[in-house]
Amino acid sequence: MTINEIQDEIIEEFSFLDDWMDKYALLIELGNALPPLDEKYKNTNNLIEGCQSRVWLQANYEDGKIIFQAESDAVIVKGIVSLLIKVLSGHTPDEILNADLYFIDAIGLKEHLSPTRSNGLLAMVKQMKLYAMAFKAKYSS
Repeated sequence: MTINEIQDEIIEEFSFLDDWMDKYALLIELGNALPPLDEKYKNTNNLIEGCQSRVWLQANYEDGKIIFQAESDAVIVKGIVSLLIKVLSGHTPDEILNADLYFIDAIGLKEHLSPTRSNGLLAMVKQMKLYAMAFKAKYSS
């Protein structure tokens, strides 16, 4: 599936929920479904700066694609990072770098997050794109 197809799927999933409490419940459910991150990756190198809660992001390069894993100590943030992983993991560095993450606005995530959580969301996206840039630089030469 392309990044946009996955985003469209997420938008559709959230469109059935009118109430933001239901959307938060779905985010929490998605976060709880996120596989736990191996303890060895919970280190300062993988900690994302700019997040109020602690978020660890690990990226591996396999067969030309980036595989992301993450964990957070906050359930809503864990749900948000699980959405980002769902959209971006398993794609090439170029696909990730060129991705327009329109689902964030489309599901109303940005407007319903506190300013600190919004900053954290932007920090997570930025870190994922930085990994994509690093892997592209390392493997495209």
